Amino acid sequence: MAAAVSSPEVAAEGQEPLLSGGEAAEGEESREVVETQEHYKSRWRSIWIMYLTMFLSSVGFSIVIMSVWPYLQKIDPTADASFLGWIIASYSIGQMVASPLFGLWSNYRPRREPLVVSTAISVAANCLYAYVHVPHSHNKYYMLTARALVGFGAGNVAVVRSYIAGATSLKERTSAMANTSACQAVGFILGPVFQTCFTLIGEEGITWKLVHLQLNMYTAPVLFGALLGVINIILIFAIFREHRVDDMGRQSKSINFEGEESGVLDQDAEGNVDHVAVVAINVLFFVILFVFAVFETIATPLTMDMYSWTRKEAVFYNGIILSVVGIESVMVFMVVKTLSKRTGDRAILHAGLLIVLVGFFILLPWGKKLPNIQWEEIKNNSIPRTTSTEMLMPFWSLQAMQFPSNHTVEPVGCPVTQSWCLNTPMIYLAQYISSDVLIGLGYPVCNVMSYTLYSKILGPKPQGVYMGWLTASGSGARILGPVFVSQIYTHLGPRWAFSLICAVVVLSLLLLEIVYKRLIAFSVRYGRMQEENC
Repeated sequence: MAAAVSSPEVAAEGQEPLLSGGEAAEGEESREVVETQEHYKSRWRSIWIMYLTMFLSSVGFSIVIMSVWPYLQKIDPTADASFLGWIIASYSIGQMVASPLFGLWSNYRPRREPLVVSTAISVAANCLYAYVHVPHSHNKYYMLTARALVGFGAGNVAVVRSYIAGATSLKERTSAMANTSACQAVGFILGPVFQTCFTLIGEEGITWKLVHLQLNMYTAPVLFGALLGVINIILIFAIFREHRVDDMGRQSKSINFEGEESGVLDQDAEGNVDHVAVVAINVLFFVILFVFAVFETIATPLTMDMYSWTRKEAVFYNGIILSVVGIESVMVFMVVKTLSKRTGDRAILHAGLLIVLVGFFILLPWGKKLPNIQWEEIKNNSIPRTTSTEMLMPFWSLQAMQFPSNHTVEPVGCPVTQSWCLNTPMIYLAQYISSDVLIGLGYPVCNVMSYTLYSKILGPKPQGVYMGWLTASGSGARILGPVFVSQIYTHLGPRWAFSLICAVVVLSLLLLEIVYKRLIAFSVRYGRMQEENC
């Protein structure tokens, strides 16, 4: 190697990744093999591009989430609320399928290839979404295809995380993974904000007849997303470079390098990955994403049932609550990076699961006061039965079906079609807010620690496919979560729903206890490094 980075100030300037606070100098001082200044800066510039890619991936999901239903009704009157469920789920299905494929691709070829291809797919899918109004029929299927392809492009999350895992040392890993999750969280927060800004254009907007383009509140967000995708591709070509370091921060070579790269061959890759630990993290990650999907899905119907909020009030108030939870999550990501150095990643994951457990336990109904009952839908003194098809619909689909368009006054309260409303105590607003705060604290902790531990367990092994499976398990959880809620909450009520969630989290804590000693870094497992709060 050439001249080494000798100044802590230079190191801090090169490493500080988005939310970091001076961790670079500490990492540099303890390295056995120093790194050239040029390589160091290039490595962190590339990691920043990965942060941007993660941000844009989450924006692509959330930027249209509030407008999908009205746009679907506008372009295809034949679409019902149940089809909306498929459109929402198609994103996660596409991501679940694509993640292992892009991960496998990145293991054997330069990562720039799957990154550019996946981003290009997302750009094309967003453009397709802007034109779904053009066909004379089957418009809803074009929208379904567009959202599925956006999700397919978002499968590059596996490539992003595998690159960051391979381009950071063990001491840098937790901070980098926390920054990645923070970028993802900020994307989910800002997506709806962008959508709100574009509502100023209005439903009619501007029509460019030459290319059959309607620029309105529904199409402008996706076209903006496509523009960001093009910028991302340009930055990948201009700035992104392949870098890989071992757990101690020494430069390594891999199949991903396109050009000549000075460094040492990675001789520390000898040894087998602990697949018991790998499977355990996949299971834990599935549970974490599953319970959070339930939390997201249940917010609107729960508040409408318990507090007699209208649909507009539920969307507005929960939007504020979830925005605050998102900001809370970003703050948690900042704190976790520092805290993990003192307590270790496993202890923080354990604490995060405990916090989530308490959050859902608080949601259990207590007391004797019942929610207000919505009697308007009773006809002929009978309680309508729910069909098997409706049982599989997400909450908001059932709620949308519940209020026919000929109602002049929207009925509010807990609908008598849900028989549990007649005998289940209400969940007080203080319970709900407290639960939101706790889950908003525990979820980001569990999320970032899962990725961090997973990447450390895999060590110097190619992580593309492994990260693909982890992402796929999370996508599967986001699909099954709303289905679970639809069946349990709607037909048995919150007491059963939240009790089962608590049971699942308790089982996860038991699993964590069983595999706790196995959740250690690859290099520590084979005695190449000493365990320091891992």
